[in-house]
Amino acid sequence: MRPLRVQSRPFARYGSALHLALPEPLRAGERLALEVSYCTGSGPGVCWLTPEQTAGKQKPYMYTQGQAVLNRSFFPGFDTPAVKSTYSATIKVPEGFTAMMSATTWEKQEKDNTFIFKMSQPIPSYLIALVIGDIVSAEVGPRSRVWAEPCLIEAAKKEYDGVIEEFLVVGEKLFGPYVWGRYDILFMPPSFPFGGMENPCITFVTPCLLAGDRSLVDVIIHEISHSWFGNLVTNANWGEFWLNEGFTMYAQRRISTVVYGAAYTCLEAATGRALLRQHMDNTGEDHPLNKLRVKIEPGVDPDDTYNETPYEKGYCFVSYLANLVGDQSKFDTFLQAYVNQFKFQSIMADDALNFFLEYFPELKKKGVDSIPGFEFDRWLNTPGWPPYLPDLSPGDVLMKPAEDLAELWAASSLDMEAVKAVDISAWKTYQLVHFLDKVLQKSPLPDGNVDQLSKRYPKISQAQNAELRLRWCQIILKNNHEAEYGKVRDFLHSQGKQKYTLPLYRSMWSGSESAQVLAMETFSATAPQLHVNVQNYIKKILGLKPPLGSALLERM
Repeated sequence: MRPLRVQSRPFARYGSALHLALPEPLRAGERLALEVSYCTGSGPGVCWLTPEQTAGKQKPYMYTQGQAVLNRSFFPGFDTPAVKSTYSATIKVPEGFTAMMSATTWEKQEKDNTFIFKMSQPIPSYLIALVIGDIVSAEVGPRSRVWAEPCLIEAAKKEYDGVIEEFLVVGEKLFGPYVWGRYDILFMPPSFPFGGMENPCITFVTPCLLAGDRSLVDVIIHEISHSWFGNLVTNANWGEFWLNEGFTMYAQRRISTVVYGAAYTCLEAATGRALLRQHMDNTGEDHPLNKLRVKIEPGVDPDDTYNETPYEKGYCFVSYLANLVGDQSKFDTFLQAYVNQFKFQSIMADDALNFFLEYFPELKKKGVDSIPGFEFDRWLNTPGWPPYLPDLSPGDVLMKPAEDLAELWAASSLDMEAVKAVDISAWKTYQLVHFLDKVLQKSPLPDGNVDQLSKRYPKISQAQNAELRLRWCQIILKNNHEAEYGKVRDFLHSQGKQKYTLPLYRSMWSGSESAQVLAMETFSATAPQLHVNVQNYIKKILGLKPPLGSALLERM
């Protein structure tokens, strides 16, 4: 082993560059074995939780979060999605702790509590993930386990037993073989600020998905879809993130259509479209981040460019390609060919679109890439609303009853006979979400209506489903319904997901004096259990302190 001269040089605020002086130039194709000795422990990609930040409250916990460019604080490497590699790791942990990684194989050496991992498939650096904690597992399918702290494992098993395999089987029929071996889910501690992270072989998810009635199990379809789009075929740089997320949103909704039907899937897609509309209204359609191909300037953290556009506008572009083909089965077959062509590779938009045109030569001959107003270049490089929107009218059969019911509850004279005539017992999550979104838009409601609504629908006002709890808490605050402030407090005590936590603090702080008091009291009580970035965002909302750290990714 020959020691080399090394130098750390400035690169960006989110990392430095390690320069090595080789004794002699390398020849093309020559292989080099390099051993780097290093110490790490702090940094944005390595998260250390106190016992108070876990569900069990007894032992500390550690996990890594690599996307987009955070794993450079975990290990030295080529931290770009353009480079893929296999990896192996040996992790020694204290007695009473378990280590898990995003690896295809693992084994435990009992004598010294050492875990040995190997990822045999090439993956980009951001998908290398490690967790260490008091975690146990339970089988929920022929190739799936759930992992969680002991106090959550029974709930996780009950919620997902037999569920994952159905989604995987449908995904394989649509997009080709699942190549990662096992598909496990790790339910993170309540302080986990993200919705989920699609680490290969073991997806990290928020415990908010444990609704107790399987009403949120379909959320995992998005992460499963990344097994083909993102993990297997990957965007080569973060400026073309839509290749990961736009294709994944399309794949998610294809699986959902097979499992749950077109109406429910269109209703979910309408919710996504509304989020895109809200985002573009807030930023202005011409904002440069509202392009599918984003130019990320040197020194800009890719996390700071995150928004809804690559997800929902990307979904619209993939849907437009399917519309050009005009036959769903033919487009499904194309997606299989696309995955097979580029598996284990990192690609750019031009690679994907050129393959599309070569696969459908009759479309290439027609010049579909340059149809006025729908040019592929416009899709990629012009900010703004998608030129094409897929037809979501099958969802009207679910949306119209929800909208009509919201109108009844917003009326100055409440017609309880008409309300009682609407049976919501069979409504699934997104239909209830659509109803509550419309009620929130119409709030504040006439005096007494919120109290009546609460008593009428305990499946909403007493739900454990986090999507419903969020919206019910927002309705409570928008109507200053102090009788149920305790539900806002309880929800914020139970979890620390950014998507749920920050909107409620914004609602409290922009509300009445009593709501502001609730905000201060709740934050004082829950701050120790929150992720440090979420703590800092709340401090900014409450005017206590400017935030530290970079933007958090929000996946679901």
